[in-house]
Amino acid sequence: MKAGPLSGLKVVELAGLAPGPFAAMILGDLGADVVRVDRATPGEDVLGLPTDPLARGRRTVGINTKTPEGVELVLKLCDTADVLIEPFRPGVAERIGLGPDVVHARNPRLVYGRMTGWGQDGPLATAAGHDINYIGIAGALEPIGRAGERPVPPLNLVGDFGGGGLLLAMGILAALYERNTSGRGQVVDASMVDGAALLTTSLHGMAAAGLWGGGRGDNMLDGGAPFYDTYETADGKYVAVGAIEMRFWGDLVKVLELDPESLPLHVDKTQWPRLREILATAIGKYTRDDLVARAEGTDACLTPVLAPGEAAAHPHNAARGTFVEIGGMVQPAPAPRFDRTPPETPEAPRVKGSDTEAVLAELGVTDLGALRSAGAIA
Repeated sequence: MKAGPLSGLKVVELAGLAPGPFAAMILGDLGADVVRVDRATPGEDVLGLPTDPLARGRRTVGINTKTPEGVELVLKLCDTADVLIEPFRPGVAERIGLGPDVVHARNPRLVYGRMTGWGQDGPLATAAGHDINYIGIAGALEPIGRAGERPVPPLNLVGDFGGGGLLLAMGILAALYERNTSGRGQVVDASMVDGAALLTTSLHGMAAAGLWGGGRGDNMLDGGAPFYDTYETADGKYVAVGAIEMRFWGDLVKVLELDPESLPLHVDKTQWPRLREILATAIGKYTRDDLVARAEGTDACLTPVLAPGEAAAHPHNAARGTFVEIGGMVQPAPAPRFDRTPPETPEAPRVKGSDTEAVLAELGVTDLGALRSAGAIA
């Protein structure tokens, strides 16, 4: 049994892309025993990632859910599981015989986690889409970007991972908690549109208070304010400045050796263009690392903008073990942290379908030859 706060929890994951695997990774990182149901044809991967870190820390079985025998094997897995993660478009699971009604008839305690972009209902429920589309209608994409320019996709962090996989994992844990009282599982409908919209809650609050009245790139937290932005350094790299509060702003002025008497009030929006030029000129005199060294030990809220490949070597990340090496690949460590039940370092992703025989043996399935002949398993 794995270590971690979710040790003993049994999860079945129907393989999908990005948000579903991320939710399963989180649960597995925290100690859950996750069995991933991959396609029966080995090597199939839409993105061509043979060592995708989202697949770490779990066993994998190759099952063909397009056959009756394969569907029955998945149902057998669900019979003794606590959670099922299903990533298909609405109606697909029901069509192949793995919908909530069928699964709950056999295991009423199972939490059935559904991960979609648009949700299980609504006019767009069955439409195709990706992260950029989901955050677009959620109101999360429009505010991101420079003034006078088009919106900039924030990678696929807001829809797929923050508003998608992370929300699904949270919903599953909430349903498991409720099960302690009712003794019953339920369906968790996690939509990336819903999740991305949820992430914008504070923006709605600021807008209602009159604190978010400008256009894109014209507000305090979207790069409009010169004291909350990124700046290029002499070596072509970047630093992030977040000196909002007056005392933090004072430390930044000292680090940059600026004369405070000659500067406009930093919260005076009419002076932001002038102040931005002053900061850009001052910051551009230093290399990134020299300027970061100057800010060390202060509250200037000035930090380096690191590329993903640089992040693990940063002294703070190194000291906390924020990144680990798994299967020869440096990647983020499990989070958050627990003082009594810390999780172990996850195992590297396995070859798809490599645990089929062992997992099926645990279910008491022995007629593997017949299942292979029927095309039901890898």
